[in-house]
Amino acid sequence: MSRRRHLVELRQASPVVLPSLLLCDFGNLEREVRQLEEAGVRGLHLDVMDGQFVPNLTYGMPIVEACRRLTDLPLDVHLMIKQPQQYISQFCDAGADIITIHAEAVDSPSEVLSQIHDLDCGAGLAINPDTPIESIESCLSLCDLVLVMSVQAGFGGQSFRPIALDKLRTLKQLVNENTLLEVDGGVNGKTIRDCAAAGAQLFVVGSAIFRETSYRDAVQNLTDLALLA
Repeated sequence: MSRRRHLVELRQASPVVLPSLLLCDFGNLEREVRQLEEAGVRGLHLDVMDGQFVPNLTYGMPIVEACRRLTDLPLDVHLMIKQPQQYISQFCDAGADIITIHAEAVDSPSEVLSQIHDLDCGAGLAINPDTPIESIESCLSLCDLVLVMSVQAGFGGQSFRPIALDKLRTLKQLVNENTLLEVDGGVNGKTIRDCAAAGAQLFVVGSAIFRETSYRDAVQNLTDLALLA
C-alpha cells in the first residue's frame, strides 16, 4: 500500500501533535518510541540537520531506519540540509513517509518536490520566518504539506514568533483542501490554540512533550487545546 496513505490518515485525524524526536533520549530510543505510541501520537517528526544549511548537526538515515524498524507510525522527516535532492531516495529507502525540504535550500523547489512524489512519498516544503510566501506560491500545488517555521531552523527551544500565524492564515487561503499545514518551533500550551485557529493541522512539539513527566498527558492536553480553536 502506498506510503502516501499516511497523508490521508493525518488529514482525517487533525489536529495532530507530532513529537519532535530531537529532544528524546536516543540512548533509549525504543523505550521512547513505545512511550509515544502508548501516549497515542499519530506520527513522529524527525529533524535532520547537516551543520551547513543550519549551524546544528543532528542525525541522518540510520536514525530514520531505526525508527522505521520500531514503529509503523508515519515518519515525517524534515530535511534542514543543503542540496536535499541528493539524498531524497536514501531517506525514502530508510523509511520516510513524508519528506520536507526547505525552500531556502534549493534553487528549484518544484523539481525536488516532484522527485519526492516520484518515490511515492509525501512532499513537504518548509519556510523560515523571514521567507515570504510569495517566493513559494508557484510551488504550492505540488505540496502535500507546507511547514511554517515560527523560529529560524536549526535549534530547539527558541521562542515562538507570531509571524508564523500570519503565514498560516495566508496559506490557508492559497493551498487546496488536501494540503496539510504544519507549524514547528515554540509550539506549546500557550501557542498551539492560536496556531490551530490560524489554520495549522499538524503541530511539531519538542520540549512541551519530552520535558513533561507524562507523555500521554502532555499530548492529550495539547490536542485538547488545539481542538478549542
